[in-house]
Amino acid sequence: MVTEGTAAAKADTPDPDDPRKPAHPHQLRRRGWRLTAKNAFSEFFRDQGTDLAAALTYYGVLAIFPGLLAVFSLLGLVGQAAQTVDTVLQLLAAVAPRELVDQARGPLTSMATSRASGITFVAGLLGALWSASGYVGAFSRMMNRVYEVDEGRGLVKLRLQQLVITVVVLVLAAVLLVGLVVSGPVAERFTWLIGLGVLGRQVFNIVKWPLLLLLAVILVAVLYYFTPNVRQPKFRWLSVGALVALLVWILLSLAFGLYVGNFASYNKSYGALGGIIVFLLWLWITNCALVMGAEIDSELERSRQLQAGIHAEESLQLPPRDTKASEKQREKREQLIAEGRAIREAAYARGEVEFTPEEARDDTAELRSKDAD
Repeated sequence: MVTEGTAAAKADTPDPDDPRKPAHPHQLRRRGWRLTAKNAFSEFFRDQGTDLAAALTYYGVLAIFPGLLAVFSLLGLVGQAAQTVDTVLQLLAAVAPRELVDQARGPLTSMATSRASGITFVAGLLGALWSASGYVGAFSRMMNRVYEVDEGRGLVKLRLQQLVITVVVLVLAAVLLVGLVVSGPVAERFTWLIGLGVLGRQVFNIVKWPLLLLLAVILVAVLYYFTPNVRQPKFRWLSVGALVALLVWILLSLAFGLYVGNFASYNKSYGALGGIIVFLLWLWITNCALVMGAEIDSELERSRQLQAGIHAEESLQLPPRDTKASEKQREKREQLIAEGRAIREAAYARGEVEFTPEEARDDTAELRSKDAD
């Protein structure tokens, strides 16, 4: 549990790009990699990673349809909304249970075919962005716990940053979906124009998926880097934690789809609610993978600091982005503690409770001595 004032206490920690640290992952010694793996697994459960994933799932449910509405609104401007729905459903069918695909088909099609104009479109898009930013806010709180720091940014500054991050994430998601929809025909036409023909199309079909995977890793890395209240080392497009999170998510999704399709009977047990339950479980698995990826990135940073001789074995040493809110929370907490202490000491002073040295502070003992005299 991160206590109030943690960010303020870390204001004087070493620079995130301290030259003593290994600059690249391959410069980290084998012992550091082993410690990273052990700590990431341990901290996932110590930080109650499954509960964090459940909280992200809740906010994800609230944000997913506004987020998709915003994405489809953007894609509708270029006439790709309907094709994108087909592509999304095909991708879901490849990695997710059939019940989830059937459950998602109706709402996605409805959003893609809805039409709004002028002020209605702008208002709907802004409302969708605001709702979708709720997930980014929950993600930020999760990252703060992972990086062992409390929130130091003020409310207005924090919300503005979260809205900007939401826009960036949704734009990246839109680019990813557009790449899936239009890149095939465009690439085929281009390869014929330059004379590569069938060979060029085959090469593109091989290269396309690694490129899309890289774009997805970048999307997750943006969340990992910009949401927590810590100044991290210089941003790298390829995050080890993001890559691991994405690979783990793919494997877990395939395993979950296999389980639901062959062993589980959610439709028999829950009827029409079966698809919804499968969707919630799949979304929770997705967020578990994201939390684990965040733990890997934070523990990798801890190993880098330790190899540089920085005292990070107990707490990560990264400076906060801001400390104002953290300082206010610490002052408020200290005031409440002081009020509670005054009540306890007054009870001792009046003799209403038996005085024991173990339960009282030195100043209370002095007060009792004066009263006895």
